[in-house]
Amino acid sequence: MVANPFQPSPSDHSVLIIAEAGLNHNGSVTIAKQMIDVAARCGVDAVKFQKRTVATLAIREVLDAEDRRFPEFGSTYRQIREHLELDWDAYVTLKAYTESNGLTFICTGFDPEAIDFLDRLGVPIFKLASHSLTNLDLLHHVADKGRPVILSTGMAEWDELDRAVAILNQGPLALLHCVSAYPTPVEQCNLSMISLLKERYRLTVGYSGHEMGYLPSVAAVAMGAKIIERHFTLDCRMTGFDHKISLEPDALAAMVRDIRQVEAMHGHGEKRVSDQERITRNKYHVSMASVRPLRAGERLTREMIAWTNPGTGIPAKEADRWLGKTLAMDVPGDVLIQPEMFAS
Repeated sequence: MVANPFQPSPSDHSVLIIAEAGLNHNGSVTIAKQMIDVAARCGVDAVKFQKRTVATLAIREVLDAEDRRFPEFGSTYRQIREHLELDWDAYVTLKAYTESNGLTFICTGFDPEAIDFLDRLGVPIFKLASHSLTNLDLLHHVADKGRPVILSTGMAEWDELDRAVAILNQGPLALLHCVSAYPTPVEQCNLSMISLLKERYRLTVGYSGHEMGYLPSVAAVAMGAKIIERHFTLDCRMTGFDHKISLEPDALAAMVRDIRQVEAMHGHGEKRVSDQERITRNKYHVSMASVRPLRAGERLTREMIAWTNPGTGIPAKEADRWLGKTLAMDVPGDVLIQPEMFAS
């Protein structure tokens, strides 16, 4: 059997939890490593970063427009983006550091050059953001690499998603339901999309959450999500694009805890009586009992029996097997009738 690249490994869990560091490292390898430490302590399975080629991110007019949101990073959109980008040596360091903490290193690539960068880096999984879903050249470029892909599906029409899946589905592919609103109001989370995506594409489906808090991310697991991606930060008060919608360490740890509990609640999916249920079943299910004293040689009829607790005797589903048979011994009234009471 081919291993599922989206299955936590090594792990007894079935839900892959991705802690999205994104750009919340603020361009600092030191902060990025601190975030990896936090992710490992919180019990996630993977840490994800982002890689862009700033020069091709937008037209010059956009890149060089004045941008005063984060003066610590720069005064134009280009300067801010360049401040947040990490170089090759940084990513080599962070990938090795992530793996030394027992986590999978994942990175979103936003353009072909970034995908080539990540391919050389040896990432095990490519992540594509929602707004890359209609970038057909990028999708083909990613597909040609032959690596597993996780694709977020925000802002997309069905025909656009159908086409993206057709391009990427030559290799392992997972889809993340995503609402590209920052933050996403809970009434807009639309978690029913998880089952719709599973039914339409027969692929691994997860959820990338941008809500405040993490309740929808936990609910998504209850609704069948097998991957959860969630932004996190060292401190929501830090400067940057995503800190305010990110989970701080305590919240990240609580989300992981709650997801694992919900995951355990899914169980094995088989209808069988557990050992714990057997105790209750034996106590409260009904069994065949005598309604009066019975004599050896009598043939058992329905008038001679009642159905009552406990459930350790002959069950109702076996009534026809024993009715009409001859008793081999006297049976007191108001006792369970057992198979050994009949003539062979």
